[in-house]
Amino acid sequence: MEKRERKVVCVTGGSGFIGSSLVNLLLRRGYTVHATVKDLQNEKETKHLEAMEGAQSRLRLFQIDLLYYDSILAAVSGAAGVFHVASPCTVDQVHDPQSELLEPAVKGTVNVLTAAKEVGVRRVVVTSSISAMIGSSNWLPDLVDSEDCWTDEEYCKQNGLWYPLSKILAEKAAWNFAEEKSLDIVVVHPGTVMGPIIPPSINASMLLILRLLQGFNEVSEEYMMGFVHVQDVALAHVLLYENTSATGRHLCVEALSYYDDLAAKVTELYPEYKVPRSPEDTGLKPVRTKNASKKLIELGMEFISLDQIIKDSVESLRSKGFLS
Repeated sequence: MEKRERKVVCVTGGSGFIGSSLVNLLLRRGYTVHATVKDLQNEKETKHLEAMEGAQSRLRLFQIDLLYYDSILAAVSGAAGVFHVASPCTVDQVHDPQSELLEPAVKGTVNVLTAAKEVGVRRVVVTSSISAMIGSSNWLPDLVDSEDCWTDEEYCKQNGLWYPLSKILAEKAAWNFAEEKSLDIVVVHPGTVMGPIIPPSINASMLLILRLLQGFNEVSEEYMMGFVHVQDVALAHVLLYENTSATGRHLCVEALSYYDDLAAKVTELYPEYKVPRSPEDTGLKPVRTKNASKKLIELGMEFISLDQIIKDSVESLRSKGFLS
């Protein structure tokens, strides 16, 4: 495939937190980008994208509904590659998990992959989540060495973890489609994504650190997770698209650590905020891991440190008026 043709790509969910950073990086790398939004008439979805360098000549915006195939097909047409970032995610209480999260995630993914197959794209990069890989009580830290571990579906159902379940089901549907239809896909599993906010609204992961800075502790201190800079997540997507040798699943975190590790670092960097802390470390936690994302590191990723992730996040929250 000619280089010129490879430079046209589609990004679903282009107006979101991750999507916006990915669109920005692709434009800076000379790509022509078809970015999808929910509503072309909503400036909160479009204005920040149209203001990016290179947008005037190399950015096209498409309004899509993940459940409406024809709208997806229009956005994907002419693209050599697809970055499927769009997925329902809410910071509010979920009243109907099936219609609000599960069906849009699964059917939307299948629709995107079907369109990609129809127009003959060379590779699809799917955005999953660390919560599809690590997030249940039966997870063992050594399993991450192969990145083959899955969060238990029944555990999610029993505990009302609908977002992780939506990511699990959507990713499994993607792998099944890829095998049945011979479509080349790779998958990124970001941890808790933080850093500069490009859209005008705040997303769920940045709300987590905002609430922490405001003195609220809404997550178990012993909750295993990983933190990652939004710009690293964008770069991981591009690396997986450009490196055809990359295959399979790719954990994308600066390190595997705990929510309490984040709280401790925020306290160290910003002592003026009353960050809640757990009273003590029981010593029963699995060992924290620095090289969990070794597949991406082997592709050249040098992850931004947790210190810088927090600093960039706080600066962005302040500049956007979310934090005083």
